[in-house]
Amino acid sequence: MKILYAAQATGNGHLSRAKEIVPILKQYGTVDIAMSGTQADIKLPFPIAYQNRGISFMYGKRGGIDWGKTFLKTRMDILAKDIWQFPLKDYDVIFNDFEPVVAYACKRKGIPSIGLSHQAAFLSKNTPRPKRKNFAGEFVLKNLAPVTQIHAFHFEKYDDFIHTPVIRQEIRNAPISNKGHIAVYLPAVSDERLIKHFSKVPSVQWKIFSKRVKTIEIEENVEINPVGNDAWIKAASSAEGILMGAGFEGPAETLFMGKKLLVMPMIGQYEQLCNGTALEQMGVKMFRRIKSDFSDLLTDWLKNIPVIQVDYPDETAEIIKSIISVDG
Repeated sequence: MKILYAAQATGNGHLSRAKEIVPILKQYGTVDIAMSGTQADIKLPFPIAYQNRGISFMYGKRGGIDWGKTFLKTRMDILAKDIWQFPLKDYDVIFNDFEPVVAYACKRKGIPSIGLSHQAAFLSKNTPRPKRKNFAGEFVLKNLAPVTQIHAFHFEKYDDFIHTPVIRQEIRNAPISNKGHIAVYLPAVSDERLIKHFSKVPSVQWKIFSKRVKTIEIEENVEINPVGNDAWIKAASSAEGILMGAGFEGPAETLFMGKKLLVMPMIGQYEQLCNGTALEQMGVKMFRRIKSDFSDLLTDWLKNIPVIQVDYPDETAEIIKSIISVDG
C-alpha cells in the first residue's frame, strides 16, 4: 500500500502528531510526507517527499498574528501552482492534517482524502466556541483543507468522530517532577514585555523559550532559552506550571503531564480562542491580553487555580488501524 501523509508545518502541533502517526502508517505500507508552511520549531526524523510553500501565519510582538507580513509571505500564484501540479495518482490512501495544497489537489481531481487533524473537530457543532463566533474564522476552519472523511482530535470527545489528543512518546515517557519554575512559550509576545511583568513576581523562576535568542540569557528571575524540542520537554516536565498560547498539542501535553496551565490565545487567531474556551470549560485559566495588572493575574493563577486531571490513553495505533481496515 502506498500512503500519502500531508500536514501543515505552521505550528508545532501538526508535526508532533506526525512524529507519532507516520511510524504507525509505515506498518501498513510505504509513506510519503507532504508539508507546507514554515513556522514550526519541531524537526521530523523522516524524509519529506514534498515541501510546499503553502500558507504561514507570521507572528507579531504583542500577542497576535502580523497580518501584513502574513499577506506578503503568502504567494497565491505559487499556492495555486502547487495545488494544480501535485502528483496524486500513485497513492492508495491519503491522510491530511489541515494541509491545503494536498486537500485542494484531491478536491480538484475528485480523489478521497482522510482528515486526521485537530481542526476537523470544528466540523462538529458540539465543539466549544466562544459566545461570539467569528464567521471568517469558522470559514477558514471548515474550508482551508477540505477532506472527504473526518477523524479529529480535541481535549475531550465532543462528538463520535472526535478522539482525545495524540500525545507523543517523548512526553509520555518524560520523567515528571516539580522544580518550581514556570515554562513559558508565547512566540507572539516580545521577550522584553514578558520580562517586564515576570520581574514583578520575583519569587518564581520563569523560563521563557524564545525564537529571538541563540544562547541562554538570564535577567534576574527570568531565564530566556532558545527554542529547542529537548530543552522544552526537560523544562516543561520539571515545571510547576506552563504559560503558553492556546494551541492544541502544547496544552494537551501540559494537561497530560499534570501541570498547572495558563493560556493566552493568539490575538486574531480564532481557532486558539475556541481552544481557550474549551480549556476554560475544563477549569483552565485563560486570559486574552497582557495588561498592566498581568503580574496580579499570574500570582492569582499560581495560588488559586488547580491542576486539571485528564485521561489521554494511547489510542493512536487503534485509530489508524480502524481507518486502514475500512479504506485500505
